[in-house]
Amino acid sequence: MGLKLGFKFLGSTNRWLAILIAALLAMPVAAVAQDDPRVVPPPRAQKKLPEAPTKLPKVPADRTRGLDFLFGALKAAPDEDSARHVEARIWALWLQTPSDTAALLMVRAKAAIDAQNVDVALKLLDAVIKLRPDYVEAWNRRATIYYLKNDYVRSLGDLQQVLTREPRHFGALAGVGMIMQDMGDDKRALDAFRKALAVDPYLEKVPQIVKQLTEKVEGRDI
Repeated sequence: MGLKLGFKFLGSTNRWLAILIAALLAMPVAAVAQDDPRVVPPPRAQKKLPEAPTKLPKVPADRTRGLDFLFGALKAAPDEDSARHVEARIWALWLQTPSDTAALLMVRAKAAIDAQNVDVALKLLDAVIKLRPDYVEAWNRRATIYYLKNDYVRSLGDLQQVLTREPRHFGALAGVGMIMQDMGDDKRALDAFRKALAVDPYLEKVPQIVKQLTEKVEGRDI
């Protein structure tokens, strides 16, 4: 039923996109090239940009007011466990979409990523972004795919799309920091990580990274 609703949303003028989405949804998420039946792990299979936890809570539909409240709670969280609960609620709101088709494509893209088939995942996310260019998490997840493919330029471009729509996206900010660090630009990496911590003081591993980069970039206090 969700797929039919999605196609109705697309309308007749975007019939080509409907055909593309139908083909992608029919594609096995673990599909690989015919001449090589093995699933080859991507270069960075063990290192991904920050993303939503596997299990997310149910959240109310009032997205804007909900996010404002949660970001305030995140900044004021008294401890790491409390922060993790708030983080999960924020991710759950970010992942919401009014399009049944986009939601289904995102599920398929996540399955493809888990199967280490980044090319299939990339095509699925391309379709989501064409369908819902305002959907922040499609851009964010595609940034992860480009990162796995070592395509830093496209990954940074997608992260910028995320931050243009949601400047408080701590996952995207930390992602920019990771890429800058990989590229050897420790100063910009430090700036991005600090911005991420300003939003989420308990962001996993980031406080230690900031401490290390601060000593490296600015030196130790005398």
